[in-house]
Amino acid sequence: MTARPFACADITGLVLAGGRGQRMGGVDKGLQPLHGQPLAAHVLARLAPQTGTLLISANRNSQTYAALGAPWHARVLADTLPDFPGPLAGLLAGLREARTDWLLSAPCDSPWLPADLAARCMETALARDASIVTASTTDAAGEVSMHPVFALIRTTLADDLAAYLEAGERKVRAWYARHTAAVVPFHDERAFYNINSLQDLAAFDRA
Repeated sequence: MTARPFACADITGLVLAGGRGQRMGGVDKGLQPLHGQPLAAHVLARLAPQTGTLLISANRNSQTYAALGAPWHARVLADTLPDFPGPLAGLLAGLREARTDWLLSAPCDSPWLPADLAARCMETALARDASIVTASTTDAAGEVSMHPVFALIRTTLADDLAAYLEAGERKVRAWYARHTAAVVPFHDERAFYNINSLQDLAAFDRA
């Protein structure tokens, strides 16, 4: 079966940078430098060719993120829920703001995300009539890792996600399970590395 066509303009990209950065001692993770550029800038540069417009979910340093996103005209959004309730709150803000049928999210600490993330997720969404598509990888030992916040989501799910969060729920995968979801297997584990500590960041910066 021939995959239905799609355009980058059909997708809004979202960089999730709204967390507390607890595993980095509370610093704003997306603004930490890697090879001379903030982590979030690497992610924006990777997402930009794959999407029509870009958004940044950030609850701190909004002006810094706005300046960071300026080359791509990326808008900065804060969570509408208090107390840093997790990535679903960032996704909700993105789903509400997007003016496209689809939202593609990626965390701010994934500077090597795949250049074909949008294409492969969209092809799967259209082929399987899925409302949510996420990524997985398999290591040399055959262990599968899921990467749920690398996600392509229909923006029509915003109201359902709002109701889920208002009910006090916070689990990403549990919300996905409420909908028709699919997973795309990727082979490059490095593309999905999350830099979760300052020590890891320093090691990658020296590499």
